[in-house]
Amino acid sequence: MSSSVSPGPLATMGVKELVATMRDFRERLLSLVNDLDEQQMIGPRIAIVNPPLWEIGHVAWTQEFWTLRHLRKERPILEHGDRLYNSTDVAHDTRWELLLPSRTDTLAYMNEVLERCIAGIDGKSELSPDEFYFYWLTTFHEGMHAEARAYTRQTLGYQPPPFLKPTAVTDVDQRACLGDVEIPGGRFTIGATQDFPFVFDNEKWAHEIEIKPFRIARAPVTNGEFLEFVEEGGYRERRYWSDDGWRWLESGGAPQLEQSFAKFFSKTLNEPMELTAFNERLDHPVYWHPLDNGRWQQRVYNRYVLLNEDLPVLHVSWYEAEAFCNWSGRRLPKESEWEVAASGEFAANGAQLSERRRHYAWGDQPPRAELANLDWRNSGPVGVGAYPGGDSAFGCRQMIGNVWEWTADEFQAYPGFTVDPYKEYSKPWFGTHKVLRGGCWATSSLLIRNTWRNFYTPDRRDVWAGFRTCAK
Repeated sequence: MSSSVSPGPLATMGVKELVATMRDFRERLLSLVNDLDEQQMIGPRIAIVNPPLWEIGHVAWTQEFWTLRHLRKERPILEHGDRLYNSTDVAHDTRWELLLPSRTDTLAYMNEVLERCIAGIDGKSELSPDEFYFYWLTTFHEGMHAEARAYTRQTLGYQPPPFLKPTAVTDVDQRACLGDVEIPGGRFTIGATQDFPFVFDNEKWAHEIEIKPFRIARAPVTNGEFLEFVEEGGYRERRYWSDDGWRWLESGGAPQLEQSFAKFFSKTLNEPMELTAFNERLDHPVYWHPLDNGRWQQRVYNRYVLLNEDLPVLHVSWYEAEAFCNWSGRRLPKESEWEVAASGEFAANGAQLSERRRHYAWGDQPPRAELANLDWRNSGPVGVGAYPGGDSAFGCRQMIGNVWEWTADEFQAYPGFTVDPYKEYSKPWFGTHKVLRGGCWATSSLLIRNTWRNFYTPDRRDVWAGFRTCAK
């Protein structure tokens, strides 16, 4: 079976566009820390976040390491930079104990790295293949850390990023995205092809699969749907949970937090009741809180708002998604099923899969504002009925943007996998993580595509993740 898919917008981007993107990504990353005070720039020691001061230095070090040192063979800018910022060698728990440069010195280092990287390509008409790869590698790395900075602010109860400006989304029809769509079976190609200008190694390489017909939800699970599971005692019913999920649930659903974090969090949020979500057995998603009148609140950064039942459920772990599926008589989609639902089209006879694949759910044209909730556009998720223009060929909505979606599969290598120069990006995590697809509202539209594979351990509920379901 032969197939083709557009190589995406990077294929037409030159040096000027790359430099503009590098500056835009740096401005975004810094805008996520510029308003934090000195205490917030270090923050509490917990397993799912990094100290912000360390993290922004790490982003610059990664850029320096691959573009200036590896590619251009230049000497290190910082004498002890490797011992501070190399995430492969610097144990996570030690990052709060390092003698980090001051905020001023860190920002100066970041600026020097950026300007030296840009100077190395400024004025060129085109990039060499190695320049293209390593410059985009480090730029995408920075974009992913910006997204992480946003969900870290949520985890720690910090104020919302100051640049967020909520916008009104009017084209929302919740009824139009109810129920399932039928996906025909057949042979289909998933994964990235070698004509993509940039891919991560875990997308290598495109390969054919045999897919059975299946039914998948038009939209992600909503807060309202998940609330039924909560109120019917789903968190108390052992039968809905796997052995690992039940152990995770009984342990409180998160790594045990240090006392210093409890004090820090209470001071930041001025709402100590939220700590029960971390330290006691869970009865509901981590940021939910029941009110006396039977309604629910949800913490969004440093304040509580009434739970919007039309929004996709967010900040749920893979274990919670699995339990909801067991309760509802559904299942999570396989990773391959998700990609087929997002990328496939009907053949001419209307009953089989076409050989053609789409780069995005809606087609091959780059993301636009009316197609997907990306690029921090709405300051958070929107209702699952929004963005009808971004529907897949089969009628699935929001497969790109709004919230990441858990899939059923463990993160594993594709056939023919070859490790990239950044050896630690994928290979160490095979077999221990679960795959997420589709991107979220804070994902850059330059990063995301139907073949993109994100991955987290199944206990993580801090990321911007929800899920959709399949019929059994």
